[in-house]
Amino acid sequence: MKFLNKIIDELLVQNTDLSVFNIVLPGKRPIVFIRQILEENNYSGFLPNFFTIEELIDRIADKLPIQGISLWLFSFDVYQSMNFIPRESFADFLKWFPTLQKDWDDILKFSDSDEAVLQYMFDEERIKEWAQDLGDDEDVPRRKFLNFWKNMTVFLPALKKKLQEKNWATSGMIHEEAKSKIEAFAKNNTEQFVFCGFNAFTPVEEKLVRNLLQWDKGQCFFQADRYYFDDERQEAGKFLRNHITWKEFNDSRAFQWIEDDFNQPKNIKVYEVSGNVAQTKILPEIFKEITNKTFSNTAVVLLDENLLPASLDVMYGVDNLNITMGFPLKNLSFSNAVKQLFYLQKQLEKNKSSYYYRDIFPILEELPKSAEDGEIISQFKAKIEERNIVYISRKLLHELLSELSYFNLLQKADSVSAYLDEFIAFCRQVKWLEIDDIQYENVSHFENAFRIIKNQLTPYDFEIKMETLEILINQHINSESIDFQGEPLRGLQIMGLLETRLLNFENVIMLSVNEGKLPLGNSQNTYIPFDIRRFFDLHTFLENDSIYAYHFYRLIQDSKNVHLLFNALSSGVNTGEKSRFITQIEMESSHPIEHLIIENSSEPITTQPIEITKTAVVLEKLEKWKEKVSASHLTSYLYNPIDFYLSKILNTSETDEIEEELSIKNYGNLVHYSLQEVYEVLKGKILKESDLNNSIKAIDQYINIAIEKLKHQPEFYEKGMNYIHKAIAKKVIESILTYDLELVKSGNALEIIDIERRFENVDFYLADKDKISFFGFIDRIDRFNGTLRIIDYKTAKIKNLSVKIDEDNVEEYFLNSDRKQALQLCIYQYVVQSLPEFWGLPVETGIWSFAEARKGVISLQFDKGTIDDAMQSVKNLILQILDPDLTFIENIKSYIN
Repeated sequence: MKFLNKIIDELLVQNTDLSVFNIVLPGKRPIVFIRQILEENNYSGFLPNFFTIEELIDRIADKLPIQGISLWLFSFDVYQSMNFIPRESFADFLKWFPTLQKDWDDILKFSDSDEAVLQYMFDEERIKEWAQDLGDDEDVPRRKFLNFWKNMTVFLPALKKKLQEKNWATSGMIHEEAKSKIEAFAKNNTEQFVFCGFNAFTPVEEKLVRNLLQWDKGQCFFQADRYYFDDERQEAGKFLRNHITWKEFNDSRAFQWIEDDFNQPKNIKVYEVSGNVAQTKILPEIFKEITNKTFSNTAVVLLDENLLPASLDVMYGVDNLNITMGFPLKNLSFSNAVKQLFYLQKQLEKNKSSYYYRDIFPILEELPKSAEDGEIISQFKAKIEERNIVYISRKLLHELLSELSYFNLLQKADSVSAYLDEFIAFCRQVKWLEIDDIQYENVSHFENAFRIIKNQLTPYDFEIKMETLEILINQHINSESIDFQGEPLRGLQIMGLLETRLLNFENVIMLSVNEGKLPLGNSQNTYIPFDIRRFFDLHTFLENDSIYAYHFYRLIQDSKNVHLLFNALSSGVNTGEKSRFITQIEMESSHPIEHLIIENSSEPITTQPIEITKTAVVLEKLEKWKEKVSASHLTSYLYNPIDFYLSKILNTSETDEIEEELSIKNYGNLVHYSLQEVYEVLKGKILKESDLNNSIKAIDQYINIAIEKLKHQPEFYEKGMNYIHKAIAKKVIESILTYDLELVKSGNALEIIDIERRFENVDFYLADKDKISFFGFIDRIDRFNGTLRIIDYKTAKIKNLSVKIDEDNVEEYFLNSDRKQALQLCIYQYVVQSLPEFWGLPVETGIWSFAEARKGVISLQFDKGTIDDAMQSVKNLILQILDPDLTFIENIKSYIN
């Protein structure tokens, strides 16, 4: 830590007792390093006092700071008392006041008079309107904006007065109060102040420093480098070049220090990486280049705090590391669950009869849970998924989840106060569970926030709605972070850019060095236009860019190895553009820069198809499978042998998922089950016109029975695409019944023999003693004009029902998945011919497609060969499945657009 060492050496020369000094720093992070330096110098006296400059300003102003929720509530109370038209709710007030308050603090810090700026804003807008016909409509946007600033010229001065009466002050008011007391403080104070490593000051901070210098009660140590200090074009030196012109720096008090470190030899590498998280994957390779494997002089600087978890994942090989940055509360699971809970409350206000499953599931997954709660949630999800319940009734939710420890949080709240009490009790309860430290901190933050909100709401009598409470919580979530504690003097340092102030590292690795991250650019959230900010010397994005430029160049000026990574992938708000600071050092510095392009390949980990060897265990399972073989097993094998292995041999199945829109599979089941109910009533009868007419009239009734069999709720089909699917299903069923009706009307004899006919133990010999047994279900068996028809229902269109088998293709004919419909019909024909009750009857097999219902049954045709030839090909397929020398190999489908 070269700069801190120089300061300590200088102070020890001045006085061996450092307790006479008050060291003022930009942040608290360097204090631990100063203590280490003093220990290395064998310093044995009292330590100096340490302040941040904000703490020193607060001490001078002697006001109670107020911010956040307490400030918003107090401000709204004042705003409401002024009876502005139109009157706003607290929720509407919170949409604009936090931004305005930051602007107001800027005005108080940087301008001579906040009222002058507010009046200028109002006058400026009024001047613009001189030549405009505003009309009498208050809803005209420009008129509304003009009225807004007119109200602010009254409201903000009144708010300041009310705060002063309480001896409270915002950040800007503290600066304003301190400004009037600085001269007296500098004159009357007997202490010595040392300002270390500052770059940009607010006017009040500058006044404080200069007054202390004038009274010889202060010293200033700057860390500047000639590379950016001497070059007028370099924005990094903008503020320092202004400071050196202070009259307080002269022959007797030099400006300290301007160094020449940036131009010393450096190894700079720029990495162009495809992807944000992909940047972290480069870290292990960079670490290999660092000779000091304790990484005691290495810093990883994350310009995007969201990369912290991914960065930690790749640092498992680092023994010691210290995280000196906060992780945003909003990115943690408990925070997401809290947001979901408030969203759920808003939804319950709109719909009091049911819960949308997507509003419930994330909450149950992300909230910490006990073992008992976990079991309740598991059973609840299983039942909802099994029954495909998209909208869960209040009654059902109570039935399935009433034993859940936090069930009350899922109920519509009686009041905001009661809901806060429930939350506080829940947080207190969660902290007794076995949860990790980060989640414990997350829950503790929220418990504290809920208590603060409840206590702050007590003095006020205005109504707080659930929507308003949600805004308050979200503001809290978005502004809070979890701070990590570690060993700051050992190992790798992980930090944000602002945490690097005053510190120097030999190896610097910086991630997300993108435009928009470094610098932030014109992303300032403000109501004050750029030109007015410039007119009143308020900071704009240009000054902010200069501050970021200084932090960047100062960090790397003393480094020997610099690794700059940026995300080159354009996605969302990220443009994939590298920071202009990288371009500057590429064009302006004398350092050779190595460029590396890291592509994040989207290729799968392996391009080889899955292959399963038929081990002894697999062969044993195949022997068991031979006892119960269905036609669908064989078609599954033709489609993909691995699917066959997983589902038919291992008996695994895909997890159920809730369908918001009826799937193709369940659409087929809906029609299938409905037809089953229709013809079950007609089974054993020679159909008459009246039978079919009555069935057509009762279609809705049969569909409702099918819906029950699917375990779907009737309301699932009441709107949207599902309503259309149900209507189409009804049309298909009607078309099939109408087709049968026309056959009967034409004088044909049609008798329903059986529906969903189950068959099993139908032997099929592969060799003399080796056999398999077929089993399955035939959708419909009827007798049409004396011919037995075996009918299979299909959702898909009919394909390849003309069989052409000869001696040249008999072995491999059914090894083609395009012929799986014919394969299934051949097996059904073989089975029916094997059943004694159907011996001697003429048999016809066919498919009735729901996609082409009006065409009726399309029969299997043998253009070449016979059923015996077909079964020879089926046997060959079964032998292939059973062959111990052949592996199950994944069939990778190629999709061509």
